[in-house]
Formats: sequence, structure tokens, C-alpha cells
Amino acid sequence: MKYRFLLATLLFVTPALGQGFDNVEIKTTELRPGIHMLEGRGGNIGLCSGPDGAFMIDDQFAPLTEKILAAVRGVTDEPLRFVLNTHWHGDHTGGNENLGEAGVVIVAHENVRERMSTDQFMAAFNRNVPAAPAAALPIITFTNGVTFHLNDEEIRVTHVELAHTDGDAIVHFRKANVLHMGDTYFNGLYPFIDTGSGGNIDGMLRAAEVGLRLADAETKIIPGHGPLSDRAGLVRYRDMLRSVRDRIRGMMGSRASKDEVIAAKPTQDFDDVWGGGFLSADQFVGIVYDGMRHDGEPDE
Repeated sequence: MKYRFLLATLLFVTPALGQGFDNVEIKTTELRPGIHMLEGRGGNIGLCSGPDGAFMIDDQFAPLTEKILAAVRGVTDEPLRFVLNTHWHGDHTGGNENLGEAGVVIVAHENVRERMSTDQFMAAFNRNVPAAPAAALPIITFTNGVTFHLNDEEIRVTHVELAHTDGDAIVHFRKANVLHMGDTYFNGLYPFIDTGSGGNIDGMLRAAEVGLRLADAETKIIPGHGPLSDRAGLVRYRDMLRSVRDRIRGMMGSRASKDEVIAAKPTQDFDDVWGGGFLSADQFVGIVYDGMRHDGEPDE
């Protein structure tokens, strides 16, 4: 599958390296009039366009900026005015520097700016991530949320705490009935939970519940990764996360070690649907275990 490549590369490829991006094509899908989903490499992009200009959610990698801007020009002649980052990871913020230097206003949760402006260490990949240049940093930040009124649309941005990271945002186009979940939702693949950035599976579940409260049967849901989804798909994802969480918690309560929990295959009945992504089932279980132990769950 297209998701089978190193997650470390997917998330944090050095922007100056253009290798592997020459053949990437940006796929544009209209979800509602004036609302599009853009797919390339990295996190899925949301786009709202109209007479007030273009509003974009995430911007993938720096080498793709020109292709992404060409895709934006393919649906609107108006300028790109805002980019909203759903969290700090490089496959969602890699184009920030290019767009910031071009005058686009970058917006994100305050924790996104904090993490991007300082060196980070990704324990899951044993990798140091250097601070981003000034032009890449969000210049407007929020705490609980913010609302944009553009193109006759009400765009509500809601912070969800300690889910994929500590700076996640869910974006709801209220009139169009479109929801962008960022990396709180990986559709059809086990999610990466960045426990080193404050993420945990309980927060992922809370984020899914926020999305479900905002969605109805007609809502189109853009996941951070994976194909376009809907409320029923988000329900299946929520149920998988909850089942896996409960199984691992039960084994930890019985003092099972991490290796014993992984060996018990607590995701086995979900692997056919969710196990074909860049994280193996065992890696996902290990991440969930480590996050729960870090949060004070009983362990060995």
C-alpha cells in the first residue's frame, strides 16, 4: 500500500531534500461547493475558497508547495490568505516557511508554535527535530479555539487536548457540513500517537467523540491520513481504539509486560482492516502501552 514507507520519513523529512517528491501528484476532490480535499504526500489538506480568498488546512512538505499552490489555483483565482496547522508535525507544516515568506498568515494552537520554535526529540524514532525557521512559525495562536468567517462559511477550529499531540485542532465547516480531523483520525490504518508530544489513546478517543458530536450522517470527514470518510467510518475508528485501549489496560492491570502484551496480539481481530498502514499492529500496541504506562497505568 502507498502508506508502507518509514513513518519517520513521512513525518519529518528534511524540507531541503526534494528526493521522492518529483513524481507526487496533488489530487483535488470537491466535497461541497467551495470546499475541497487535496491529497499528495503527507497529511490530507482541506481547502475553502471563494471571494474572500482561500483558507487551507495544513500544507504537507516544502518540496510540494508549488504543486499545492497550483492545485489551489485550479479551483480559485483568489489568493491563499490563511493556513491552519492541525498540529506541529512536519508532514502538516513542512510548507509553512514557503507560505509564510509569501505573506500567508499561519494559524495554530499555541503549543504548535511552542514546539516548532524549539528543538524537539522524537523518542519513537530516536530523532532530533530542529526548531523551525521564523517564517514557518504560526503568527496567530489560540488556546481553546477560534472561528473564521470567510466565503459565507463559518469555520470553527476546536482544540482537543492531549490526543495525537498536545496541540491538535479539529476544523468544522459548519455550513458545508465538512469536518477535518487532523491526525486525531487515521482512516483505515493504525494511528501514530506522539506520546512524547503529550498524545495518548484516551485523548484520541476524546477527539473522536468531539468529531462524532459535530458530525451527522451527511458529514464529509477529512482524516489526517487515509481516504475521505464519514460519520460511520469515524464510529468504526472510535470503537477500534476503545477496544484496543480496554484490552491493553486489562492486561496491564494483570501486570503483563510490554512484550507480553504485544505477544498477546490484542489487535488481531482488527488487523485486516487497520493493519495495512505504516505502523504494524505490534508497533501500535507498543505505542499505546508506553503512553498508558507514562500516564500512570499499572505495569510490570
